[in-house]
Amino acid sequence: MYMNKVIDFGSSCYEHQRVYTYIQSRFYRAPEVMMGAKYGMPIDMWSLGCILAELLTGFPLLPGEDEADQMACIIELLGMPPQRLTEQGKRSKNFISSKGLPRYCTASTLPDGTTVLSGGMSRRGKPRGLPGSKSFVTALKGCQDKYFIDFIRRCLEWEPEKRLTPAQALRHAWLRRRLPRPPHDEEPAPTSSGGSGGARGGSLRTPLTRTPVTFNASQVAKAKLQAALSEESSGMSGSVGSVGGVSSVSSLEAPRRAAGVRLELERRSLDLERELRHERASDGSLDDRDHLV
Repeated sequence: MYMNKVIDFGSSCYEHQRVYTYIQSRFYRAPEVMMGAKYGMPIDMWSLGCILAELLTGFPLLPGEDEADQMACIIELLGMPPQRLTEQGKRSKNFISSKGLPRYCTASTLPDGTTVLSGGMSRRGKPRGLPGSKSFVTALKGCQDKYFIDFIRRCLEWEPEKRLTPAQALRHAWLRRRLPRPPHDEEPAPTSSGGSGGARGGSLRTPLTRTPVTFNASQVAKAKLQAALSEESSGMSGSVGSVGGVSSVSSLEAPRRAAGVRLELERRSLDLERELRHERASDGSLDDRDHLV
């Protein structure tokens, strides 16, 4: 299993001590930082959304070649920024014209006075579509997880006050949902008990798939013999050398008793083997595998 960690806090600062002019890497830079508007903790949620998308696809979500192209990538995905945000930014005019149009697009005026926009190109010839022309499914390389898409979308809200907060993110369905458990062919079922560790409601969880198991006569005989041995051993251990009680078997009688138990169990084993062979022979199903190991 691979684990990714975000460890670079080289440009971090306290909210009341904004002393850096270079506050975020370009691919993860929030729009309010680029526009020169007031910024705060919400810029980190913007960066988080970009990073999570990149961890999923392996490619930057907003791969701007420069700051102007970075804004073009954002507008292509999110549409035009709200007027309130552009009015607050000291550098908004670098990205939005006085007519409220994105500068990366080409505007054409028809004879009837209608303005028609067409997409632009980056300096390296990458096409940038019209505002809001790219969907999140396309940007996330075909991802169909509606919870993940909603999480990313809410991290990338234009207005910082509408952006997902850390507390809201922890309560989001994408982080809180319970994924289905992967099936296992030989998953052991939990044992039921009366305590809190037992299966809820007294029910047992069974594997999704089971492999049929067949037992031959030798396996049945061995299981019965082991059960008998266990029963006799536990009975002896409970009576011999018990602390604070009266022993029912003396130290001299214990070896003779154990030998007698062993002979009795061997006799039972032989009887059981003959019985099983007789049953299998009667229905014609006896083969070379049916022997007591």
